[in-house]
Amino acid sequence: MSDYAINLLHDLIAIDSVNPSLVPGGAGETEIADLVAAELRKIGLDVELEEAAPGRPNVIGVLEGRAPGRSLMYCGHLDTVGVAGMNAPFDPVEREGRLYGRGSADMKGGVASMIAAARSIANAGLASGRVVVAAVADEEYASIGAAAVIKKWTADGAVVLEPSDLEIGIAHKGFSWVEIVTEGIAAHGSRPLEGRDAILRMGRVLSGLESLNRDLQSKPPHPLVGNASLHASLITGGRELSTYPDRCTLQLERRTISGETAEIALQEVHQILDRLKNEDPEFSAHAKFLFGQPPYEIPKDHDLPTILQTELGRQNRAAKSSGMTFWTDAAILAQAGIQSVIFGPGGAGIHGLEEYVRIEEVLVCRDVLIEVTRAFCAS
Repeated sequence: MSDYAINLLHDLIAIDSVNPSLVPGGAGETEIADLVAAELRKIGLDVELEEAAPGRPNVIGVLEGRAPGRSLMYCGHLDTVGVAGMNAPFDPVEREGRLYGRGSADMKGGVASMIAAARSIANAGLASGRVVVAAVADEEYASIGAAAVIKKWTADGAVVLEPSDLEIGIAHKGFSWVEIVTEGIAAHGSRPLEGRDAILRMGRVLSGLESLNRDLQSKPPHPLVGNASLHASLITGGRELSTYPDRCTLQLERRTISGETAEIALQEVHQILDRLKNEDPEFSAHAKFLFGQPPYEIPKDHDLPTILQTELGRQNRAAKSSGMTFWTDAAILAQAGIQSVIFGPGGAGIHGLEEYVRIEEVLVCRDVLIEVTRAFCAS
C-alpha cells in the first residue's frame, strides 16, 4: 500500500530498536529517534532530541496553532522487546491486510499513526491550540523516557497510542516486582541432618502465593480492569544434584488495580513469610521490592474520551471504552496532571514470535486522531 503512514511504518519496523535494558547489547532508540526527528522536522514541527539517559533519546515535536487553545500530546514509545526466535524481525512484510515485524503493533503502528496525523494537521494548519508529539524511550522496561518528558513538557490531555484495537482505553492496571530469597544450609546430599533445602522451603512460599492469588481472583472485580493478580515469574536455586541447596530466589509480578499502591505486593509477601516463620522456627527467608508502576484511570469528568467517541462514530466505528490489561505510560503522564486515553491500532503477537498490526487500523487511527486533535484543541 502506498500511503505515507504505511511507508513510514515500514521504515520504523526495519530499524532495530530493542531495549538494551531488557536485552544486553540491544540497539536502543538512537537510530529510530533520528528517523522520527527527521520526519517531524520535515513536516514543519519544532523538534528537540532529549536524552532520558545516556544513549536513550526522546524526540519531542511541537506544532503551534494560529490562536490560543488547549494542548494535546501524542505519546508513543520507540523501543521494543527482544527478537530471539523470530524469523527476520526487522523485515516488514505485508500479508492479508497485516504488516508483520517486531514492534509493528507494539507500538510502531501507533507511532506511524501519530506522526502521520501531525503531518496532516501541519499541512492544513492548526487553527488553535498546541500539539506535542512525544516519541519516548524505554517504555518496555522502566519508562525513563516518559518520566523525563514530564519534567519539561505538559499538555491538557494526551493520547497514548498503544495497541488498543481502536478501543478507547480509560484505565489500566499497575504492577509491582518483588524478589524473595529462601535460605538453607549447603551439605552433602547423603547427610540430611546437616542440610536445609532452600528450594523445598520456597515451595511453601509458592503455596502461600497461590492461595493469595486465589483470594485476589475471588474478590469483586474492578469494573474496568478486573481483578488484581500475581504470578511467579523467575526462579533459580541450588548448586549441583548432590548438594542441599542453600539458596533459592523467586521473582514475582503482582498486577495492581486502582486504590492499590506499589508497596502492597511486598506487604503481602511479608505476611506470608511471617506466617511461615511462626509455623517453623528454622524457616529463613527475606524479600525486597524491585520495581513498580501505578495503575491509571482517567477522571470521569475529563472530556477527551467523549471527543474520541464522537470522532470514532463519524468514522462508522464502534466507540467502546474499556480498561486495558497492559500497563502504559499514561500512568506516568498522569503524575504530571496530563490525563490520557489509550488509543491505537490493533494486531496480534505482541511480544511473541510473529507480531503484526492491522494496516487499515493504522489509517483509521490516524484519521480519528486528526479530528480529535482539532476538536480538543479548539474547545
